[in-house]
Amino acid sequence: MRPLNTALLVFVVVGVAAAQSADPLLLDTRLSVHTLLREDIFAGFRNNNVDRFSKGEQNIEILLKTRPDQRANLLAWKAGASTFRAVRALESGQAQEFERRYAEALDGFAAAAKLESGNEGVPAITGGTMAVFADRLPAKHRASAWSMAYDNYSLLWKQQGAGLDKLPLHHKGELLAGLTQSAQRTGHTEQAAQYLDKMLTVLADTQYEATARQWKADPASAATTSLTCKNCHNAGRLENRVAALKQ
Repeated sequence: MRPLNTALLVFVVVGVAAAQSADPLLLDTRLSVHTLLREDIFAGFRNNNVDRFSKGEQNIEILLKTRPDQRANLLAWKAGASTFRAVRALESGQAQEFERRYAEALDGFAAAAKLESGNEGVPAITGGTMAVFADRLPAKHRASAWSMAYDNYSLLWKQQGAGLDKLPLHHKGELLAGLTQSAQRTGHTEQAAQYLDKMLTVLADTQYEATARQWKADPASAATTSLTCKNCHNAGRLENRVAALKQ
């Protein structure tokens, strides 16, 4: 039993050390791991801000030690981060590094999907990451990446579609945009058309409408344009949430 006890002691010591060195916000369990991570991670995804992105990666590692109940969500965030690193490597001409990082990402998404708790964000993180990066992958990986996106957005639709009208604009828009685009990219033509029509109705007078109308008027443009990330991940959401908790 001594090796097991030693291993448990090491785990506890590492966890305590992580907690002591963490940003105090990371220890506030009133804040979801998604709220804590999304701004820094998406600063990399959307603006190529590697400094903020690296901070997000470091926070994932801390949260894996201090919030073990959120392991599935955190593994999905970590896999999304690996996807970004893979694409950066590819676009810098580092083919081997891309393959290593992308394999790591796929393994991470698969591990997250297998866990049965702390996983409510896994489909959105997985589907959203692939929607952002699938078109930037090598041709041999593109179809499977879009298939992964479609499967995860379809799962989200089963979970949230019935209450679509009650969702905030960001969630409503990204769900429909992700469904429509991943359906189009995977050859689910009928579903893509249905979801596109729903976008034009449900998301009228929003930032999503213009591109949706372009797709409707010129279906060929769908292959080279994106419907997603029209109203999401702006800076200040964490700050606003912290301010609200102090009231």
